[in-house]
Amino acid sequence: MQLIGMLDSPYVRRVAVAMIAAGVPFEHRPISLFRHIDAFTALSPLLKAPSLMAEDGAALVDSSVILDYLATVSPALAALRPANLPAFRALATALTVMEKSVQVHYERAVRGPGEQSESWRARAMRQLRVGLDALEAAAPETWFEEKLGHADIALVCACGFVQGTLGDIVAMQEFPRLAAFAARAEALPAFVAAPAADGVVAGGQR
Repeated sequence: MQLIGMLDSPYVRRVAVAMIAAGVPFEHRPISLFRHIDAFTALSPLLKAPSLMAEDGAALVDSSVILDYLATVSPALAALRPANLPAFRALATALTVMEKSVQVHYERAVRGPGEQSESWRARAMRQLRVGLDALEAAAPETWFEEKLGHADIALVCACGFVQGTLGDIVAMQEFPRLAAFAARAEALPAFVAAPAADGVVAGGQR
């Protein structure tokens, strides 16, 4: 299987970390949606990252769908799924933080000055901060369940993206429990092998 997309995307990184943690073998191809659009389109015409090139050679898109599919072929990855309501709630909140942080980032970095909407950005920022506040209140000392799971992985990938792209307007120091939780997880081998960086191959080098 091939995972297509850049690890500076929290969605791509979420899938890569889960696959590494579960021991699912894959080849990572860090192809950019923006800089390598022709190459990405040739593999995944929907132009959505992450894309997983599955056994039949066709692309499967959306991080949650990809992880659901992988759970059908890997018991170890299936074991990462939440098993209780707090973990499901944390996963949903972390995915919302990802979505809103990506929206704010695109509004600032992709849209031109005449295309930007301050009201839309303000709305997304409010939702982002509500999500971060909720994760700050919920962040546990260890994991949301007995071991590393999808809720933990999504939370850490969301925090990494916020810190890396919105650090000038969202200070993670405002969320000390959340920042400490993310820092502990970032030291684990699965996260080290898939850093939130542009052009890095999961488990390898630039």
